[in-house]
Amino acid sequence: MYACIHGRGAPVLACAYAFSPLVEEAAPDTAVIDIAALELLLGPPEKIAEAIRQHALQTGLEPGIGIASNPDAAIHAARGFMGITFVRRGEDLGPLPVELLSPPPEILETLDQWGIRTFHGLANLPEPGVAARLGPEGVRLRKLACGEGSRPLDPAYPDPVFEESLELEYAVDLLEPLAFILARLLNQLCRKLEERGLAARELDVRLGLESREEHRRALRPPVPLRNPRTFLKLLQLDLERNPPPAPVLAVTVAARPARPRVHQQGLFTPLAPEPEKLELTLARIEVLVGEGNAGSPELPDTHRPGAFRMVRNSPPRVCNGPKETNPGLAFRAFRPAKPAQVRMAGEQPAQVVAQGIRGLVRSAAGPWRSSGDWWTAEGWDRDEWDVELSDGVLYRLYCEQGRWFVEGSYD
Repeated sequence: MYACIHGRGAPVLACAYAFSPLVEEAAPDTAVIDIAALELLLGPPEKIAEAIRQHALQTGLEPGIGIASNPDAAIHAARGFMGITFVRRGEDLGPLPVELLSPPPEILETLDQWGIRTFHGLANLPEPGVAARLGPEGVRLRKLACGEGSRPLDPAYPDPVFEESLELEYAVDLLEPLAFILARLLNQLCRKLEERGLAARELDVRLGLESREEHRRALRPPVPLRNPRTFLKLLQLDLERNPPPAPVLAVTVAARPARPRVHQQGLFTPLAPEPEKLELTLARIEVLVGEGNAGSPELPDTHRPGAFRMVRNSPPRVCNGPKETNPGLAFRAFRPAKPAQVRMAGEQPAQVVAQGIRGLVRSAAGPWRSSGDWWTAEGWDRDEWDVELSDGVLYRLYCEQGRWFVEGSYD
């Protein structure tokens, strides 16, 4: 059985989805519902139709409702009559004009010349004669006029919206009550994701402030997640570092959905930490060391010596090149480089004094001059030396803007 709601231009989809997810949008003002499964919940079709009518009236609609055994008959009944109309199987809709069938103009003109202007008149025509004169389209229109039809419902599935909002009666200016509100919204959001077999690859939090501003924060985990406790802890750590500048009056949490991560461990592969626990650990470390100082090191596109940056969620790089069979010296960099006093003998370093380092220079190689980024405020211009001191240790020195530093030592 099918029920059709015709709302005379009103938005009927919301009313239809209140009863079933199987809804066909026949037109902007017409929706068809599959009510076969509703009989177990609401009773016979008469009670279902009355429940739909009452709900439509509460939402401000004045609907026409058609109940029939096929979607087309239900649509014609809802569009042709006000109130509730029941159409039995094989029963025509009598006085309804044939224009409701939306026939092609040439067929409509032919029917008008024959004096056929209603469903009843078209249904009484013999099928062989209609087929001979109007073709297959005429036969289809006659069956619709007779209330017959066998096409399945073509449901429209709306794009899911994973967003939860809450407006507060009183402003919240402490993290603990705000976390309680976030926990409620995150539980609802993650439940929706789990019902559809999805996870969140990005979480967007918008806080409406008492100052009429909006404080926005975004979480981008390395893999899609849907654990509300993990999201809540990450948001708490993020809001501790970046608190809203004013009390909060409204909270909105939205998720960008993605397929959840599926990973199969190998029998001989060592276990890796779970992504949720690893992300929480990095967030806690970032609270201690500062934002942007925790993650994976990455080499920037520059020739600046020792340059690197920290990035989050950086996948490991796989090197397919040849393996090094004869490794060279290992260099241990001092971070930061140690300021030094260097005595020169001509153009060569002769003595080096720095924190924990003192000695005469036995041999030296250099200078190697390098410069770059001169078009920015962070340009460099330096001379590098490799020296062996009297204690037998090899060091790297560099001179930049007249100041000397010990950059590291060789093993």
